[in-house]
Order: sequence, then C-alpha cells, then structure tokens
Amino acid sequence: MTLDLEAERALVERLRRRDEAAFNLFVRAYQARVFSLVQRMLGNRAEAEDLAQEVFITVFRSIDSFRGDARLSTWLYRVAINHCKNRIKYLDRRVTRGHDALDDEGGKALTEGGPVMSRPDRPDESMQGVEMARVIERALVLLEEEHRALVVLRDLEGLSYEEIMTITGLPEGTVKSRLHRARAALREAIERGLGYKLPE
Repeated sequence: MTLDLEAERALVERLRRRDEAAFNLFVRAYQARVFSLVQRMLGNRAEAEDLAQEVFITVFRSIDSFRGDARLSTWLYRVAINHCKNRIKYLDRRVTRGHDALDDEGGKALTEGGPVMSRPDRPDESMQGVEMARVIERALVLLEEEHRALVVLRDLEGLSYEEIMTITGLPEGTVKSRLHRARAALREAIERGLGYKLPE
C-alpha cells in the first residue's frame, strides 16, 4: 500500500491527534518498506524486526516535529536511517564487524523477489542465486554505514536523488560521488566473496 500526497497529509493530521486507527494505517502502509530498509542496513532479521518497530514508535511520538518540508515517507526513511546508524554503532561495540551481523535468514530479503536478485527456475541456478544473494548481503554489511545507506536508498529502495538529499542532508554532488565510491566498494567486496571478477 502506498499513500499519495493528499492521503499522507490527512494521515499526518490524524497522527497528530494521536488517532490509533491512523497509526495502524501508517504501519500497514509503510512497514514492508521500513523493514526492507532496516534489514538491508543491519543484515540481521531479528535486529531489523526490533528496530523497525522502534522506528514507527519514534515517528508516532515525534510527529509534532514533522514540518512537512518533505513527504512523510521521506521523513520516515530519515528516521529509519538514523536509527540504523545508531544500532550499527551499538552492534559494532558488541561484536566484531562482519561475524555475528548476519543470521541464518540474512539473504532472505534479497532472494524473495527483491530488486537485486530474481529467483532462477532451475534448482542448480536457484542455489547459485541464493549464494549470490548471501554474498551481496555480506558485502553490503561490510560497507561503511554512510556508503551502505546510499546504496540501499538508491539502488535497492529506488529513491530519487532529491529524496536521498533530504534524508541524508547531503548536497547532490556529494551524494553522487559517495554513491559512486560505495558501488565500487560493494563490487570489490562481492568479488572477494565470490572469488572471481564480475563481468564489466
């Protein structure tokens, strides 16, 4: 479910009145997108489920601070990215980066019809697809959090540069140059994980 601009504005007014039905609608409309974003940022399903709930609670509690300069969905992404960065810092203090950051279902989000991988028909290709998704997921988690955020927002979530500028607070030129470096770093990490060079 995606809300148009008018529906978002009406929803914001209802959220400001602390309308519980509006909050339930808000969660239904955006939970899949928020979970997808958080899962890709954290690489851990259990952490993502927990953090996605925190994101919605934060937005509900702080809805009065939403000025309406951007769409509600863009502001929601900004809150989610900030929560992810804080959780990544917390997890980095707890575990060595890259070891416990992935759980058994780490590649699930990318293998279930996501924008990065599609499911092949043959069983041998299916196994290759699952392994490739896991390699991509691991490589994504190894990126610096700023680079990871840009790849997730642009390449996996399909946001526009304008939306990303609003979410990150970065100018367009910086977004584009960092995204270029992030893609190169991701490619290198994927190639290391696969043990061979990807075709140009």
